[in-house]
Amino acid sequence: MTCRPLLGLVIALAAPAAAAPDLSADALLRDHLWREVRLAAPARRPKVGLVLSAGSLRGVAHVGVIKVLTDAGFPVDVVAGTSIGAVIGSLYAGGLPPQRLWNIASTVNIGSGSDLSSRSFIALLLYDRLLSSENTERLVNKELGGMRFDQTKKPFACVAMDVYTGEAIIFRDGELAPAVRASMNLPGIFRPLEYRHRYLVDGGVVDYIPVDAARLLGAVWTLASVTENDFTAARPKNVLDSLEQVIDIRGSYLSRDQRKQADFLIEPPVGDIGIFDAKRVPEALEKGVIAASKRVLAAKESLILASLPLLAGDWVAPETPW
Repeated sequence: MTCRPLLGLVIALAAPAAAAPDLSADALLRDHLWREVRLAAPARRPKVGLVLSAGSLRGVAHVGVIKVLTDAGFPVDVVAGTSIGAVIGSLYAGGLPPQRLWNIASTVNIGSGSDLSSRSFIALLLYDRLLSSENTERLVNKELGGMRFDQTKKPFACVAMDVYTGEAIIFRDGELAPAVRASMNLPGIFRPLEYRHRYLVDGGVVDYIPVDAARLLGAVWTLASVTENDFTAARPKNVLDSLEQVIDIRGSYLSRDQRKQADFLIEPPVGDIGIFDAKRVPEALEKGVIAASKRVLAAKESLILASLPLLAGDWVAPETPW
């Protein structure tokens, strides 16, 4: 067998930094390989899963991450999310472009009006009725028109918890909106949602970074956007702050192992943004963009290296008889 010259350069890319390859040549190689990966069908590269963590209002940073990945042409084959990650993930998987997600998330109006079309993303989810999470369901239905899981543009899964058994329930079929509502159903704030003969609350209690859900959809390489609370610096001011802190502490312990399951992490620094800190939504969005922009090149390289075994067959030609 005779390897084409490009394969030698591929080996150089995977070699330790001590080899000190020429930077310009390295950049050219990376750009070439990235085009190969970006344009390849999933059968010729690992199936990519985007995983969006829980994180209440901090999770709007996921929108900034999605925007950067989209602008970079990053392939995303399946999407999984928990809690706020389920809401954003469902809208993204359902076909909403990043700019629409950005507009929804950034229009914050914590008023008392009842007109759904004029209310903000955060108000719909958290501020309208603290005893029911039905506005989450209304939002998803409004944006996606009653879509089902099998109708999304990208396969999607979300996670809720059975409040009686403590099980993580992964939804991959049926109606989209009620499953997303269950995943975002913050315990202690919203009533447990009765759905499919279970009483369900926020999935972040048991599956903060749902890499497992992405794997069930067939993801081989996963990129997780993680928006944890920095509970070590938090000073709860009221009962809701204390409740959020308890949930976030549990989520932090869960995420220790779940981080290891993901192939790549992007972690916007939003840990000091509280659950009702709506005035900081623009900041969370921008921090998502900044964090993803800093990491997108490394994410490309990670996916390139994971794709080499599948792509290498295109670069090896049979030996020509003389």
